[in-house]
Parts: sequence; structure tokens; C-alpha cells
Amino acid sequence: MRFRAIAVALGSLAAMAATSQPRVDSLLWKHRVLILSAPSASDPALATQRRLLRGWEQEAADRDLTIVEVVGDNVRGAGDDAQHLRARYRVSARAFAAALVGKDGHVAQYSAKPISSGDLQSTIDAMPMRRAGER
Repeated sequence: MRFRAIAVALGSLAAMAATSQPRVDSLLWKHRVLILSAPSASDPALATQRRLLRGWEQEAADRDLTIVEVVGDNVRGAGDDAQHLRARYRVSARAFAAALVGKDGHVAQYSAKPISSGDLQSTIDAMPMRRAGER
């Protein structure tokens, strides 16, 4: 009985933590969002994507980029449900996928393979809202 009470309490804390993060829709018009989806934390493409983005944090911040990971049923970086994000942005639950969402909510780039930071930078820098902000 005591174990069950602890499990319920931990589940409630996890739910509260997930809802304390903003939903992707609330980030629009302020941030671009890179959604990374993988079936598990051990997915090799996800590991490659993380490695490709390592050291690019300042450039991502300069471009108002938020990274949201949907791994299995878990979401990191947003308060959305994994199933909702996968359906909304058409990323697979069975294989790695990446979707770069512009500030206006359109998906600017889909990829079934990891995207280099250089490719992300080029795509973002070519976006009309990014170019307008540089003037």
C-alpha cells in the first residue's frame, strides 16, 4: 500500500513537471522549434543528432531555436504529449525523424536522418522572418 502511494505521488510529480513546460504552440512567433523523434533513447540516429548539435548552443540561441525531443512516450523541452507532437508534425514513432518548425508554425524541413548544424543554420538563416530580423 505504501509503495502504491509513492508511485502515485511520483506519477503526479512527473505530470506536473511535464505541464510546467510550455507547449510547442505557445512557442510559435517567438521561437523556431527543432523536433527530434526517436523510438528509444538508444537510437543511433538520435545520438548522432545530439553529437552534431553539441557546441552549437549559442548559434541555436541566436536563432531563437528550441529543441524538443520526443523519445518513446517521453517529451523533453515542451509540455506536449508525445502522440500529439508526432501527429501534429508528422514524425514517426518507429524511426528517427527531425522536423524544423518556423516561428510561423510551418515545417521548413523534414529529415529521416540527422541534420548537421550547418544545414540547420543555412535553413534558418534563409527564413523570411530571420532575414527580416537581420535588417
